[in-house]
Amino acid sequence: MPKRTRFTIWRPLATAAAAALMAMLLVPTTAQAGPGASGPRESTPVYSYDNAVREAVWVDTGLDLDRDGKHDRVAVDIVRPREAAAQGRKVPVIMDASPYYSCCGRGNESQKKTYDADGEVVQMPLFYDNYFVPRGYAVVGVDLAGTNRSDGCVDVGGRSDILSAKAVVDWLNGRGKAYTTRTGATKAKATWTNGRTGMIGKSWDGTIANGVAATGVEGLKTIVPISAISSWYDYYFQQGAPLYDSGPDWLSDYVDSPDARAKCAAVQQTLVDGAPRTGDWTPLWTERDYVKDARKVKASVFLIHGMQDLNVRMKHVGQWWDALAKNGVERKIWLSQTGHVDPFDFRRADWVKTLHRWFDHELLGYDNGIDREPTADIERHPDQWVTSQAWPPRGTGTTTLRPAKGAEAGVGTLGLNKGKGTETFTDDPQHSETDWAAHIDRATPDKAGFVTKPLTRDLRLSGSSEVTVTATPSTSTAHLSAVLVDLGPDTIRDYAASGEGISTLTDRTCWGASTSGDSACFKETKAKTADVDYTVVSRGWADLGNHASDRKGVPLTPGKAYTITLDLAATDHVVPAGHRLALIVAGTDKDLIDPPSTKPTLTLDLSRTNARVPLVGGAPAFARATAGTPTATPEAKRLDGVTSAPRPVHRIPEGGQ
Repeated sequence: MPKRTRFTIWRPLATAAAAALMAMLLVPTTAQAGPGASGPRESTPVYSYDNAVREAVWVDTGLDLDRDGKHDRVAVDIVRPREAAAQGRKVPVIMDASPYYSCCGRGNESQKKTYDADGEVVQMPLFYDNYFVPRGYAVVGVDLAGTNRSDGCVDVGGRSDILSAKAVVDWLNGRGKAYTTRTGATKAKATWTNGRTGMIGKSWDGTIANGVAATGVEGLKTIVPISAISSWYDYYFQQGAPLYDSGPDWLSDYVDSPDARAKCAAVQQTLVDGAPRTGDWTPLWTERDYVKDARKVKASVFLIHGMQDLNVRMKHVGQWWDALAKNGVERKIWLSQTGHVDPFDFRRADWVKTLHRWFDHELLGYDNGIDREPTADIERHPDQWVTSQAWPPRGTGTTTLRPAKGAEAGVGTLGLNKGKGTETFTDDPQHSETDWAAHIDRATPDKAGFVTKPLTRDLRLSGSSEVTVTATPSTSTAHLSAVLVDLGPDTIRDYAASGEGISTLTDRTCWGASTSGDSACFKETKAKTADVDYTVVSRGWADLGNHASDRKGVPLTPGKAYTITLDLAATDHVVPAGHRLALIVAGTDKDLIDPPSTKPTLTLDLSRTNARVPLVGGAPAFARATAGTPTATPEAKRLDGVTSAPRPVHRIPEGGQ
């Protein structure tokens, strides 16, 4: 258990001499323990963190994006056990490649790298070095090209971002070049490592891990992407609908070092030209699509994401997970109720334990059984987790649910039988999914809602959904939103609040060893909850002008019917007995997509509109859950949900503004 403290930090685990003596007992990190073997099952803190080697090297990327006539070099800060090196033992590497080490900080407390007078790292953000270096790992923090102490330019998930991090993996495996200074000629070799590398990181950092894995680089054994992007197009658009009012050029400028800002105008212009606000797919997006290269992935993947993440949205999970599955990649997944939050801040003790076991298995080869445990951990209620042997579970079947007219306009039913007739709504950019769900049982002009009877049995959705809509617009532009909602009382994490489902406390707990300049003690958190009458389960958006192609939009002909299929985000959610499942189709989802240039009225053809939903047990499960004598349908009143937080002017794939 972690030690709790308000004012103090742990003393170093041991003196250098004591640690060196203990290290004699450590099994070499190259040992492989097969199933049933009597080898080690857990690395232990036998090395001195206080006496660890702290050094910096600059790795040659082979690129020259800043156009200064020299290869760009990226700064690599290293913390590794001194005793292992002295004994000739080669250690594996845990690597976090980030653009945030100087501009913005890492983690809940926005930690930045700090350095001593010799330029060696004093504080390496997050707990990884404090915890894992004493256990026989090196921890490496890479400044992406164009950030902090690195040369080059930030190109937001493109060749520079990915290849600058890949070059470090190559160097760790003896294939690349590095130098002891940013401009000098003295080479540095990674003789202290066996090259076995695991990449980890939240948001942009985790995105880099995805991208590097998609190159198939040798030596990268595992990645742990947290709230990470799998295709940059889907960060800025969905099927032509703009998710934010800015592009990658703004994001690049946000994290660029002063030196990069002075040299990288050409890269900035490339980002502007290659990412038009039309939402059309361009070669820039192809370069930044890692899903297409899932076949190249050789590393195992431990994926963590918040099911209510409205920054890096759950679409990134579904498409990446499915692509990895098709290619037989070893996978594990955690899905929380939070928004854009690190597991260290929503499930700390279990996270550290699980990550420790994962790296021990993947990088040290210890047979600790983690590969034989359930694939998925899912947060069903705040701090209440369940497991699933496979994800989605075996027996999950895509079920076609169909909307039908009800007794009142815009308040329809949802079931297995095809509906008839039409429903009409008018886009109101001032309203969002929370407004639509709050008035689901009332006719409102801005949405069409379709609701099941109260369920007599629990119904579990697991995976990605699709909603096919046939709509006739009144204008030449139209955006569509489709939302699945669980209607019924519950207590959930308040993902719309500033902490996106957590509150930060003042007490600290410690996870590893500390030095005077790098504390292993971090502020505790707890779940921030909200009592609600409904929960949005999954969402999807599209520009109706993209009806013929996800990659290119065209003007619409008013009065003409168009059919488009919207991809809804992956989820895992149980709609309990007594609750109802709703499908809402509407226009602009305020704060989640930008509005079109007009305010169209859209008429839905119900006979050609449906939702394909992944249900555990398939259509028979839905039929059973909607059969029998349900409880009375609730009266038509306003329902309460989470209160949407004000939208930041610009989002970055980390959180905040």
